[in-house]
Amino acid sequence: MRFKKLAILFMASFGIGQLYAQSGAEGQQLNNNATLTDLIDYALRNKIELKQADIDKEIGEREIASALSGWLPQINATGNYIHNIQLPTAVIAGNTITMGQKNTSMLTFQADQSIISPQLFQASRAAKFVREQNNLNIESTRINTVVDVSKAYYDILTSEESINIINENIARLERQYTEANSRYEVGLVDKTDYKRAQISLNNARAQLKSANEIRNYKYDYLKMLLGMPTSRPLSLSFQNQDMEASILLDTTEVLNIANRVEFKQMQTLKDLQKLNTQFQRWNFLPRVGAYANYGLNYRNDKFGDLYRDNFPSSSVGLTLSMPIFTGTKRIQEIRKSELQEERLDWDLINLENRISTEYSAAMASYRANMTEWRNAKENMELSEEVYNTIKLQYDAGVKTYLELMTAETDLKTSQLNYLNALYAVLSSKLDIQKALGTVDITN
Repeated sequence: MRFKKLAILFMASFGIGQLYAQSGAEGQQLNNNATLTDLIDYALRNKIELKQADIDKEIGEREIASALSGWLPQINATGNYIHNIQLPTAVIAGNTITMGQKNTSMLTFQADQSIISPQLFQASRAAKFVREQNNLNIESTRINTVVDVSKAYYDILTSEESINIINENIARLERQYTEANSRYEVGLVDKTDYKRAQISLNNARAQLKSANEIRNYKYDYLKMLLGMPTSRPLSLSFQNQDMEASILLDTTEVLNIANRVEFKQMQTLKDLQKLNTQFQRWNFLPRVGAYANYGLNYRNDKFGDLYRDNFPSSSVGLTLSMPIFTGTKRIQEIRKSELQEERLDWDLINLENRISTEYSAAMASYRANMTEWRNAKENMELSEEVYNTIKLQYDAGVKTYLELMTAETDLKTSQLNYLNALYAVLSSKLDIQKALGTVDITN
């Protein structure tokens, strides 16, 4: 049994060691008590979607290299062997003459070089647009990563503060329950007060358990955004995280649609479509190429002597291919590509309208949430004042326990509302930055 435990421990240590060795080799370890900056930096290095985007970029480079390889000489080798069961004949001066030999074999090497090729012209000009498209895809993924990780971090911070509020509420309810029970035992009040205190305490403990379960899910969701296995531990640092100090935003900043990555992506698609239209026009050009070949030719009536004698051949030349009439196909392809350009123009206008509406909605949400947050903050301060006053009056026997419980419930509700309003402001601020195209992705 002891050996089994040691073996399990060794395997676990080896697996963890391999995991951390891999992470350390790539400089991707996440320290304990990670800050928001640490999380964003880790996510930008490890998120699965970003790794996939990097792979897509590398695939794009291979596709570009593959397309441009057509400018290099294309060298091929072909070979055959033919056994003539019946030799062909020809009539020459009235005489039937058998031509050829029983066995023939040939090996030919040929090099082709493209000189004028519409496909290669298009590939050469499209390379920079394909690279730009892949880079913009990575940029878009990085922006979404920063926004999503920031929201998840603030959401967990809100949950942690909510749990602290619930724990404080439970501590107050436990004291109130103890006081109510003592008053009942000495005959100052009936059992209704401490029964109510017991009910409130049970509800608060159930609320705490639910809050802890939701918090665990939020941590798992953050790990997913980070590209981290959910089985790995994650500890966050909330020091110096003044959420109130992070909510301010310059609402006078003017929206510049050209800053949005989606606008840049649409512009790149439009450039590629223009290039495709040009390619369709290039199809009227001839295809010109050069070639050179060298052939090894063998022939003999006896198979065993076939490869004794070689009759080589070689040639060089130019090729010209030009379709004259294709049933209006080229004209139709040009018109279709022009229509696709026109459609992209409308897509661009639609995108501009959507971005403007998105920015307007984010700004309206931010301002509304700011109003709600100020109101929630004032209500929380008032609730604390009311609770403290009623608590003193209850201790003095002026107020009833029901009034104390109502004040305590109002205090807890106002504190939770304040936290939710604060998170809503931070979330809408991130939405505005995303709408403006000003999210910092330089981590």
